[in-house]
Amino acid sequence: MTQAPVSKTVSTASPAVKRRPKLAELISDDIKRWIAVESLGQGDRLPNEKALMELYGSAKGTVREALKILEVEGLITLKTGPKGGAVINQPGMEPASRMLRNFLHFQQLDGRQVYQLRKLLEVELAASVVGRLTETDLQQLEANMAACACCGGEEDHRHQRFLELEFHQLLAKACPNPLLAFMCQFLNDMLRDLVVIKKAYVPERKQFDHANQDYHRQLVEAYRMEDSLRVRHIMAEHMADAESHMSALEAEMAAQMLISGDLLYTYHHRSKLHDLPSANAAP
Repeated sequence: MTQAPVSKTVSTASPAVKRRPKLAELISDDIKRWIAVESLGQGDRLPNEKALMELYGSAKGTVREALKILEVEGLITLKTGPKGGAVINQPGMEPASRMLRNFLHFQQLDGRQVYQLRKLLEVELAASVVGRLTETDLQQLEANMAACACCGGEEDHRHQRFLELEFHQLLAKACPNPLLAFMCQFLNDMLRDLVVIKKAYVPERKQFDHANQDYHRQLVEAYRMEDSLRVRHIMAEHMADAESHMSALEAEMAAQMLISGDLLYTYHHRSKLHDLPSANAAP
């Protein structure tokens, strides 16, 4: 039987910030502390709305807002009906990854900065799964390689970039270190965003395609031999090669910016918001 949160006190002490936290945010933070202290896990239930309202001395709307915050963060699922309520989930990485990517969107991140970390972390991750990949895992990697080899044309070429990143996501899923796995999956998500935003699959670069396929093939062979040193060597070469191709792509696109008067249409997906009057335009 799940007990009520450990304390009725919701601390308002916090470092100086521009915006004072809303009561619903403070309640959601207090519930998260309670979940951690009580070591609650997937499937455990939170107290019902009435109990939370009495505990925090808050209105129903405030408690529901606090629960909605936890639901958006992926920590709980809100179920309706007689046996409904808030049930604890094991959050996936996507909500955290999305928030971090949103933050970095405003930091003018480029491929070189991503690879500064990726060249280190992908090698460690690759070595960490040596001897841990099942036959099913290896078959999934080989199926991914086969799908890459079948791609052709611009849309297929874009899909191929995603498949190449998915190869590395499959390795991350087998990683025994959850922090390392998260960091590598996050960096792959960043690269996926760069591929979409910068159209990094245009122009087509067959040399890059063939290099990726060859490195992936060598990696699978080394994994089947459980050769940790060879895996490290191949992945290090693969990341250095991928960085050089990414740099070349970005340089090529930057050069074409100078001769293109219609960059938004040439390289970016145009947002419909561009059709709205600018909020910053002079009256």
